[in-house]
Amino acid sequence: MAISLKPAHLKRYKDIAWLLVKYGRGDLASRAGLHEDLTEEQRLSSGERAPKAEELAADLERLGPSFVKIGQLLSIRSDLLSPPYLEALSRLQDSVEPFAFGEVERIVTSELEVRFSKAFADFETEPVAAASLGQVHRARLRDGRPVAVKVQRPGIRDQVLEDLEAFAEVAEIVDRHAESGGQPLAETVEEFRKALLAELDYRQEASHLHALGESLAEFERIVVPSPVEDYTTSRVLTMDYVRGRKVTALSPLVRMELDGHALAEELFRAYLKQILIDGFFHADPHPGNVFVTEDRRLALLDLGMMARISPRVQERLLKLLLAVSEGRSDEASGEAIEIGRKRERFDEKEFRRRSADLVGAYQHATVGELQVGKVILELSRVSGETGLILPTELTLLGKTLLHLDEVGRTLDPSFDPNASVRRNTAELLQKRMWKSVSPGNLASALLETREFVQKLPGRVNKLFDLVAGNQLRVRVDAIDEKQLIEGLHKIANRVALGLVLAALIVGAALLMQVPTSFRILGYPGLAILFFFAAAAGGIALVVSIVVSDRRPPRRRPPG
Repeated sequence: MAISLKPAHLKRYKDIAWLLVKYGRGDLASRAGLHEDLTEEQRLSSGERAPKAEELAADLERLGPSFVKIGQLLSIRSDLLSPPYLEALSRLQDSVEPFAFGEVERIVTSELEVRFSKAFADFETEPVAAASLGQVHRARLRDGRPVAVKVQRPGIRDQVLEDLEAFAEVAEIVDRHAESGGQPLAETVEEFRKALLAELDYRQEASHLHALGESLAEFERIVVPSPVEDYTTSRVLTMDYVRGRKVTALSPLVRMELDGHALAEELFRAYLKQILIDGFFHADPHPGNVFVTEDRRLALLDLGMMARISPRVQERLLKLLLAVSEGRSDEASGEAIEIGRKRERFDEKEFRRRSADLVGAYQHATVGELQVGKVILELSRVSGETGLILPTELTLLGKTLLHLDEVGRTLDPSFDPNASVRRNTAELLQKRMWKSVSPGNLASALLETREFVQKLPGRVNKLFDLVAGNQLRVRVDAIDEKQLIEGLHKIANRVALGLVLAALIVGAALLMQVPTSFRILGYPGLAILFFFAAAAGGIALVVSIVVSDRRPPRRRPPG
């Protein structure tokens, strides 16, 4: 069944069909009716020889911004493409010729609704950088504050929307003719659509700058430029101008003057905090987006691509990272299975075998060969080949860590990212615990405790009434009465201890509001002692439960 072509999308259909034919999916183009739109020259050029991975990146660059962005997003999809193509697309450049300054002035004036001279004291006509979606100019506000102004390319949003519509139509036809079992291409295109539209809204990037700046405020060597909200719209982003140079552009003399190890360690710690504590991280820290400032700090730029991780996945990721960094392949594959989504054809035995080979190969690697990000990307590829779909966030994490490896070793060739993961584990776990003891979580726990305490007397009275009226019935089937009584004693003891612990927690929470000169760790001392007592009792109760439940039951001798 041929696709119903829209005249407005005819050129894009031809481009997509050409890519499908050239890179080995001509059968889909034929069944979808797209092959008819190819010129004779395109058919011949597509079938001459097997194309190289680098050619795909070059072809996407020639086809325009939408294809470039799709290529960049595909570079993290190890479940869709083989490693050579992923590597080629990860180096995809979207640097293009800048558009005229007259258009810049028109867009800025229209978006900010103010005359150019009223908003800026100076505005350089030549951009400092130009990309497929926009370009950046250096400027100075009326109060003398140096800023960088990012202006969206004219007409780019309409062009991207039109291209995405064509992609969606073709994806629907491809899904109709493709083999079942994998992720539908239409879902992948929808993910790309959301990512591209988010990148086209500069207000979201401004929000990312603000959120990341607050998150990394504790790291003295990390700089995140602040947005200027009054000068930011969906098409114009104004932020602090950072003076510095790309990490990869530093001269050997400058590198010798830097404390490279301290910078690399702090950068890695900052990203581990983003990933494992905040659940919100900068997903594109390639060397071109990391600057060394004039005061010898690291600046993170271009926050168009951010990723979020749910608390459940965060726990799994922390265990996965530790397992990979310590070479524990069984645990690494187990955590990956828990995170992922199994297809019908998932081969768990093959996945575990290949995961063990992968993690084991890096366990005895030298410091220069250790790349935890590469291991995670390879793990994603193995997952896709064996029928396990891992979350896109995991692949983004692998790509992020791979970039961090590169930046870290540029700053300090002896930097070991795996050792950094292990060094910072204790601190990360401590921060996660303190984060869980937030006012909201504490209030929720207190409400549940209050509900438990309020309902307990009524339930106990009801139980005693049943006992007093000889109405309590316990159904048993061939059970030892002595063991039953012992079990009831254990239950009663645990309930009683639970009540005492609940009372300690409630009392401690109330005492937190009582002013006193006796303090521990800056908090009222008696309240902290109550909390400690509750914690010790809780641990003792858990140990007792674990030990007694694991102990085999005693059997009464027959007789």
